[in-house]
Amino acid sequence: MIHIKSLSLSFGEQTVFDKISFAISQDQRLGLVGANGSGKSTLLKIIAGFQKADDGGVSIANDSTFAYMPQEVVLKSSKSVYEEAFSSFEQLYKLQKESIDLEKKIETASNQELIDRYAHIHQELEHHDPHQAISDTKKILNGLGFSQDQQNSPVSELSVGWKMRLILAKLLLKKADFYLFDEPTNHLDIVAKDWFLNFLKESSFGFLLVCHDRYFLDQLCEEIVALEHGQAKRYKGNYSIYEQQRDHNLAVLEKAYEQQQRDIKRRIKTIERFRAKSSKAKMAKSMQKELDKIELITLPPSTKNVNFSFPEVQRSGKTVLKIKDVAHAFGDKKIFDNVTFEVERGQKVALIAPNGTGKSTLFNLICKKLELQTGSIEFGYKVNHALFAQDQNESLDLDFSILQNVQGSCSNKPEKTVRSFLGSFLFSGKTVDKPVRVLSGGEKNRVSMACVLLQDANLLLLDEPTNHLDIQSKEVLLKALNAYHGTILFVSHDRDFVNKMASHIAELSSDGIQMYHGNYESYLYQKNQSSGSCLTAITNNPTKKVKKKNLYKQQKESKKLENKINKLEKEIARLEIKFADFEYGTDEYSKNQNDLHQKKVELAQTFSLWEAEQS
Repeated sequence: MIHIKSLSLSFGEQTVFDKISFAISQDQRLGLVGANGSGKSTLLKIIAGFQKADDGGVSIANDSTFAYMPQEVVLKSSKSVYEEAFSSFEQLYKLQKESIDLEKKIETASNQELIDRYAHIHQELEHHDPHQAISDTKKILNGLGFSQDQQNSPVSELSVGWKMRLILAKLLLKKADFYLFDEPTNHLDIVAKDWFLNFLKESSFGFLLVCHDRYFLDQLCEEIVALEHGQAKRYKGNYSIYEQQRDHNLAVLEKAYEQQQRDIKRRIKTIERFRAKSSKAKMAKSMQKELDKIELITLPPSTKNVNFSFPEVQRSGKTVLKIKDVAHAFGDKKIFDNVTFEVERGQKVALIAPNGTGKSTLFNLICKKLELQTGSIEFGYKVNHALFAQDQNESLDLDFSILQNVQGSCSNKPEKTVRSFLGSFLFSGKTVDKPVRVLSGGEKNRVSMACVLLQDANLLLLDEPTNHLDIQSKEVLLKALNAYHGTILFVSHDRDFVNKMASHIAELSSDGIQMYHGNYESYLYQKNQSSGSCLTAITNNPTKKVKKKNLYKQQKESKKLENKINKLEKEIARLEIKFADFEYGTDEYSKNQNDLHQKKVELAQTFSLWEAEQS
């Protein structure tokens, strides 16, 4: 369907593409990856026809339709959200609009020509299946998180993030044969992401996807196109398989490079020894010519990655944060009510909710950036907290330099320590004197994280710390946070990040908060299981006639397993907290780790037994 032929592009002295060529069929699902600046967005723009290459070209089959979603686009509309989304069915939308206009004209000045035209339009409408179009529009808007009130509201009232969601909805409603997605999940919360992921899984179209969410690339992509040093290399399999293949290939290349270098050194020594003897000078010259013909193996330039670890923090009391009966409203609009929960030492709690439910509001209440309206928020014994805000443009002084911003957040730290720490975040030398205003989103994120980490807090409040980070940077952050001995309450819409860090999930809604033990996968499992009971599952199935005695026995066994699950979950939580008492690498630490592993295995087995009871 799409053929890329000898595509070349340079920006000044930087070569972005060096005669890259590959083809994509209509049903393929490809992930496009590469370091920042490797040309991912540029390649999508060239394919979509919004940018020209220096040489080569792109051809697309005439009988195929494709749709392109850029990272940012301006959407101006006087329509409602629903009407703007529905207008994606262009012909149907025009016919319906004309039908409404004709109805008004016929009411005031009816004539045969208008009536005939009205009848013809309604015949046309039958071929377009308006009922299905309406159903599809509502399904996609609901799935992407638009409430009924939002759907009826003007597009002009939406924020940039919600406008990008609307653009995504419009593109999906076009039902193209192939999609070019440039970071389509950037403005989606974790709930909308889950819906979008399942929508793509169930769809028949192919796509080329740029995404910094490992989970998406692993779940959706059958092949990875990696942009590396001006070339496009294809790898069979998802992102995790691509990483394994890439690392293996690099290891093989490094081994071959080392072997070649040893061989060259050996030959040079022999040549120099032969040159010293007149009888072997001719042989030395011949060997030199052979050496000059060798095709040298070159290693790719090493990339600099963020590399840091947390300083030791003061041990807090067992209860780190206690929130009771907290509610908040902006004017007449209630954000949430009856929020009550506790966070204990060593826990890593992910706050989960759709956008607009009040996650950032709750963080601001905890940090006293907003005045508490009802309820109470208390920090525990010896708790020192630090906030990583979602919007770095508000949390940082844009006119101050990187160094000035970080020094301002930790005035007790000597400049040498601050500069050393900034070096681990890839800010060194004169770079630290750059004003924050000129930094990219990812760079601002790193400055904010440095500000937070140098405060020696034993409670971190992280509001979307993975924003603007690529996969490698996220994994460095994840590793550091998992090794952190303090307590974390965080918000992230990156499913892989949440799944690998959370020890608990706090689900926030307008009516309160519900705590779940375990990571995101465990949370989803518990949610699915709690959506129905064993009794209703049996009584609603007419093919299963279970005697009351057997039903009672089954329910009794199910209750017994549920009690065991609750007991195991509490034991796991206790063992996780105990890690704060042991030094890494000690016998006590290892024993606690083994006990925790055994309990988790036992929990998984008990879950399986309980699930079998439900079927």
